[in-house]
Amino acid sequence: MSSHDEIAIPPALRGFNPTWGVILGSGLGAFVQSLSIHAVVPFADVAGLPVPRVAGHLPRLVLAQLGEERLLVAQGRVHSYEGHSPREVTATVRLMHALGIQHLALTNSAGSLTPQNVPGTWMMISDHLNLTGISPLLGTATFADMSEIYSKRLRTRFSHAASEAGIALRDGVYAGVLGPQYETPAEIRMLRILGADAVGMSTVLEAIQARALGIEVAGFSCLTNWAAGLAGTLSHEEVLTMGTHTAGTLARLLRRALSEPARCP
Repeated sequence: MSSHDEIAIPPALRGFNPTWGVILGSGLGAFVQSLSIHAVVPFADVAGLPVPRVAGHLPRLVLAQLGEERLLVAQGRVHSYEGHSPREVTATVRLMHALGIQHLALTNSAGSLTPQNVPGTWMMISDHLNLTGISPLLGTATFADMSEIYSKRLRTRFSHAASEAGIALRDGVYAGVLGPQYETPAEIRMLRILGADAVGMSTVLEAIQARALGIEVAGFSCLTNWAAGLAGTLSHEEVLTMGTHTAGTLARLLRRALSEPARCP
């Protein structure tokens, strides 16, 4: 990590040597209840790391064990719509990289644009549309290849794990927008024409930063609601409720995929 980031790694995060990082989306913090927890570090204890303040995002890092894998889990994230710069939004990714993670699982809560992907199910991200208008690589000459931003190898591994665990998991394209307002029905129609299957306000900048650092990325959207114009109205409370309800499915999927690496590609 460069001095430009000005993030100091506290002693509690040193020496654990996690191989996986996990960043949790809105309402998904309960995932850590399925882990063997080694230590918990508040974001506020990491100098230079922005602190999540949105409901459903717990401001802490968790060092934990899942099967044979050591994980560093961020129970919350910050967003551009809070006024954070792209570098601040992706600071957690650079911290994880500095601590040695090789693989990163990004999760989010998203609105579904596809009739086959009903609320309450999970979508594995195969690709994304960065419609935020920004990049964490601004100000650098890092021309990072995004041809396979979400690892095919990991997607195969998680697909096998989902099948074995009886979890419905479809691939899809995630559209990342700036927010914080929800999209209009016209914008949703536009996103469907562009090929998006789900839409949310996070993940894309973190994925870009991770790939630029050489980290292998997997992405998952908890489909918490229908997108605008498809059914009813939208609320953050609805997103949090559905996220909490489906966090157990994420735990089962990651446990199956990460705890039995020898059985997966």
